[in-house]
Parts: sequence; C-alpha cells; structure tokens
Amino acid sequence: MDSAQYISTNTENYDVLTHRSSSIERYSTILSMVLAGSPLREILHSLVLSIEAQKIGTKASVLLISNDKKRLLNGAAPSLPEEYNQAIHGVEIGPEVGSCGAAAATGKRIIVEDIETHPNWAAFKELPLKAGLKSCWSEPIIDSNGEVLGTFAMYYDTKKSPSDLDLELIQEAAKLGSLSIERSQALHLQRLTSRIFSKLPMGLVITTDTHSLLLVNPMFKTITRDFTADKTVFEPEVFFEKSDPKVLASMLKNLTRGNTWQGELTGYKRNGKTFDAEVTVTTFRDYHGEQNCLSWLITDISEHKDANKLIHFQANNDALTSLANRRCFLDKIYDYVWQLERTKQTDIACSVLLMDIDNFKLINDSLGHENGDALLKEVSDRLTTITPRGCLLARIAGDEFGLFIPGKVSENQLISLAKQINLTIADVVIIEQQHIHPSMSIGISRYPDDSTIVESLINFASQAMYDVKLKGRNHYQFFNETMQKNAERTAYLQMELGKALNKESFELYFQPIVSVDSIQIEKAEILLRWQLNGEFISPEEFIPIAEQSGLIVPIGKWVRQQALTIIAEQWQKGCPIALAVNVSTCEFLTDELQKEFIYFFEEFVGTLAVSDFPFDLLTLEITESLMMDQHQNIECLLNQLRNWGIKISVDDFGTGYSSLSYLANFPVDQIKIDKAFIQKIEQGPRHRALVEAIASMSNALELAVTAEGVETQTQLDFVKRNHVDAIQGYFFYKPMPQADFFDLLDKQNN
Repeated sequence: MDSAQYISTNTENYDVLTHRSSSIERYSTILSMVLAGSPLREILHSLVLSIEAQKIGTKASVLLISNDKKRLLNGAAPSLPEEYNQAIHGVEIGPEVGSCGAAAATGKRIIVEDIETHPNWAAFKELPLKAGLKSCWSEPIIDSNGEVLGTFAMYYDTKKSPSDLDLELIQEAAKLGSLSIERSQALHLQRLTSRIFSKLPMGLVITTDTHSLLLVNPMFKTITRDFTADKTVFEPEVFFEKSDPKVLASMLKNLTRGNTWQGELTGYKRNGKTFDAEVTVTTFRDYHGEQNCLSWLITDISEHKDANKLIHFQANNDALTSLANRRCFLDKIYDYVWQLERTKQTDIACSVLLMDIDNFKLINDSLGHENGDALLKEVSDRLTTITPRGCLLARIAGDEFGLFIPGKVSENQLISLAKQINLTIADVVIIEQQHIHPSMSIGISRYPDDSTIVESLINFASQAMYDVKLKGRNHYQFFNETMQKNAERTAYLQMELGKALNKESFELYFQPIVSVDSIQIEKAEILLRWQLNGEFISPEEFIPIAEQSGLIVPIGKWVRQQALTIIAEQWQKGCPIALAVNVSTCEFLTDELQKEFIYFFEEFVGTLAVSDFPFDLLTLEITESLMMDQHQNIECLLNQLRNWGIKISVDDFGTGYSSLSYLANFPVDQIKIDKAFIQKIEQGPRHRALVEAIASMSNALELAVTAEGVETQTQLDFVKRNHVDAIQGYFFYKPMPQADFFDLLDKQNN
C-alpha cells in the first residue's frame, strides 16, 4: 500500500473507533437517565448536546409530534436561535414541508444539502437562511410499534452532504430519542426494557444486588454465546475473573458503595474463551422501590482492540518483513538512552549495528522487485533466528537493517555476533531457480564510547558500514575517529564545493595530446583543479564527493561551457584546437546533458548555423561502466551528440569491465588505453600482449586509439609499433594552466 492509502486507512480507522467509543458513552448516559427517571426534556437536551459534541459544527434538534399527529412541537434545540425555534413550533407536517415536516409525514430520512434550492424549503427558506442555516438532515424518530414520535435533525451553516458515519450518528440519535420518548409516555418499565433493550447493539444484563438475573437481552447472549442459558445468577467475580485484578477490585468496591462504574474488563464466553468488554454498571431501585438492582451494559470491543493493535503495528512495523520499522527502532534507542541519562547510570551501555545487503540493487534489477522482496524476507528471517534475546531487530529502509543491543556487551561479543551474521546471511538463497549468494556489510557504534547522542550513534554506525563497502563488503567494522574525521572532511568539502561552483573558483588545466606521427599537439584534455584556502584538493578526493552530492552535474556543465567557449574563440581566431572533457556517468542519468547542448545551439552560438560550428573539435570522454548500463536513452543521446559532430571517447579503457565486445555496437569514436597498462609493458610479455590486443581490436573496429601515461622512451617506441594514433603522458607534457598551454600552442604554430 502506498503512503496516501496508508494515511487514509488509518484516518478512517480512527474515525470509526472514535464513533464507537462515543456511541458507547452516549448509550450509557441516556440509559442511565432513563433508568433514573429523568424528565424527557433533560434527556433530549443531553442527547442533542452529546451529538453536537461528537460532530463539531452540528446544530441538532428534536421535534416531537403532537397528539393529533399533525404538527411538530419543540423538544430540544439548545444551539438553534430562539427566534427560529419559536417560528417552527407547531408547524404542520407534510411531504413537502422542509426536512423535519417531510420526515415526520413520510417516516423516511430526508437529506437536504442546500436549503436555498430544495423544493421542500421553497415556502420556508427565508427563516433558516436568516438564521444562517444552509443544510438540514432529518431522521424520523419511530417507536417500537413503527409509529412516528418526532424527528431528529442536524443543521449546518454550509451546504453539506452526510458521510456514512454521519448517517450512523443521526440514526443512532433517533433510536435513543425513541427510547427516551417511549419512556416518557409512561410505558411500564419492564415493557420498555423488553422492547427497547432487546434492540440495543450491546449486551444488557439486569440483576438484583444479590446477583439474581432479572433480564438478559439477545445481544448479551450473542456476545457470550448463550453463556446465561442455564444460569439464574450473574456473578461478576466469576464472569470477569480473567480481568486485571486491580480493575476488577475497583469495580466491585464501587458497586458496594452504590456508585456507577465504567471501564474495560475481560469477559467470559464459553469453553475458556474470553472477549474484551467495555462495561458500564449502574445501580438503581426497582420499579416497586423495594430492592437495589444493577444494570450491566456490556459491549464486545475485541474488534476495537484488534483495530488498535493493527494501527499500532502499522505505525511501528515494516509491512514486508513485520520487523520493527525505522521509527520504532529510533524510539527504542531514544527511550533507552533517555533512561540512562535520567538515572545517571554510567556503568550501562548499548550498541547499534547497521547492516546493508551488498549489491542488492543489482539483484533487485536483474530478478525483479518481487524476487527482491523475497530475498529481503529471507534475510529478515535469518537475522531473526540469530538476534539475541532482548534486542530489537528492525528494517531501517530498503535493504538496510538495524540491530539495537541494550546493555554492556564486550567488543569480542560484538565481533562474534557480526561474524555469525556474515556467515548466516552468506548461505545460498534459491530464487527463480537462481542461486544467490547474499552478503552483508555491518557497521557498529557503541554508547557511550562513540557518542551519547542517538543521532550520532546512528550516523557513526552508518559511516562504519559504508567503510566496509569501500573496503570490499561482506565484513564488519567498528566506528573509529578516523571515520569521523573523514566524514567531517567530506561534509566540509561538499559545502565548499557548492561555494566554489557559485564563485567559479575552479581552475582549468590542460594536458596536451600529441600525434604519434608528427609529435605535434593535436588536442588537449581539460582537467579540473581546485585550491581551497591555499590547499590543493586532489580531483581523486573531490570528484567522488561531487558525484555523491549531485554537484557533478552543474560542475560538469560549467567545464563544458568553458571548453565550448575556448573552442569558439580559437576557431574564430583561425587557430582551432580540439579539446576533450570528462563526463560523469551520473550526468547521463538525467536529461540535463541534452538540454545543455540544445541551449548552446539556440543561445550561445548565436547567429551561427549549427552546421557551421566546429563541434568535431569537442570530445566527451565516458567510462566503460556507461557502456555496461546499456540504457537505450543513453545510446540515443550519444548518437545524437555524434550526429552533431561531437566525438565520444572511452576513457581509462581496460580498468573497468574490459569487454571489447561492447565496442562493436556502442556509439564511440575512440578509446584511451589506461596508463596502468602502458606503464606495465616493460614488466613482461603478458602486459604487452594486452596493449597489443586492445590496439589491434580498436583498429579493426576503426576506432582511434590514444595511449595514456606514456613516460619513457621504451613505452613510446612500443605504442608506436602498435598503431596508436595519439599519446598523452609526462614523456611529452604534464597538465598545465591555460595561459601556459596557449603559450605552448603559439610556439608550436610559429
């Protein structure tokens, strides 16, 4: 179920439970007043106020039918204007006389959502509209013989239609009104109870103060499965013996004093089965006035309690695995740490383990989400079997689990548990006839050794977990200060990267690429450099941070705009220079790259036709992993860029998946052999054979080849013999600032 459905369901459950609770209280109040012999006006007044209290915005009224059955008389309407009450007092009933007149005449519910336009109110609408009343729903009050006794109406100051709960509420009010009015018509008490109480949607038992049964209504027999069929007494100590002893004792004590009591008990059905009961007990004198009697109003609220349990479960548990969810997990830790802080227990500790399934996204994408869910449940079951008693296991999010261990646990015990988790999870799982070997990375933080702040404990365990992933996965790691320093360093650099982007504080360096035939500079790769407060920040450090934070997208766009500007300026000067820029895989996962070049066509190039601009002087360098993704939209984008004239190069070829077969179909123009291969060709024939194979295959596919990292004469001679087209490396040039690069170009051209 999605978030919107979940919220809607819980809101509906809450409304229903609130309605039921108010209904129980209302029945109890009205019945108590009836049994106590309260005047009809007081009972109806209480009923109206009770309905208005539950349904905020309602102005309710009870009208009584006259003895001649032709007119309606005021019964109770404390919230309606007195002028309005006086005006309708004595109004004749009829099928087209407002809402209440029609309800009394037809014996049917009349719902008027708009008084101003409804034909029933055509002759009377000025009166309610002047009082600010715009809608009126009226329910006939019908006695046990089917005769109309009056009407119960709900007015609103807006145009309004009733919900299902509204209809239940107005119907309930009419029933209670019927009960009250019948009593006031001097029906005998026993006849009244036998006719009305038998219709109650809750159990009713009337006993003497010595527990002898006087009356049992059908609903009580239904609730208790005919428990009283062969009994002449009702013993509360026995019937409610499964209840909380303190609550039961409280009830019995109040009854001995003649007090009314209300509360929750556990009732007995049959054969040892019980039910949750809402109980209201009222003491009264019998109609002869000779003996004390007790009325037991008993409602089976088992469904109510079950619904509460369900709501609590949904709020605190994960729907897929039934484990505790993130909220419950954090609340448990917060409560435990708060108790430690409150009681100042310095010798007590706790530990947090965060666990993440390795490469779950790959499994989920390849086998489908349903099978991914099956794996999550299997991992959940395995973790449950080895979770120590008293500890809380939770599914934190996605494929991440958490384990909270209260109490002091030694480092060796935590290591032993972490190893057991790794071993248990590593057992093969068969899904869709596929043998999956899952593994799990585990991060551990401890209170108070690492922190006394819950948020920090969670963050530290998370840092330790991701440190495991960086080091190869399928292991465990305790949090340490080095991780904290690295995390602080990462956060600091990420913040400063954003500032540097806004201030354009980056610097472009250029590393020339020379032709293998002429040893002349034919292009240059643009490299990004960043100095922060005098410190040179390595691209190997800040580029991954930019990729993780998403800043790589605007940074990459800025670099390409600089490259296109330089290409345009040099081309217009008659000194064209080809430039290559790296494009992060992250940038291909958005549609920003295509928009960027379209914008350049429309705005930056200006009056030049697209075909006139030398886009063939721009090379975009991608990674092998982008070829492995094989997303159709990525191939389409690369093809479009090539159609515009832009060249596509595979950078650092051989360090990723080294799959030459992808080159046959993927839209690329050239490859760059990674320097790791070039710098090892002097170590033996196997390394030389790899370079030869890459160059040979690329030439056969008509792809241009650039060798990176050439630093010695031996390396240069070797790549020349293997039909490499261009060379990049320290043997010729190191990366240099823009001014130095153009000085170098000027010297070469002159």
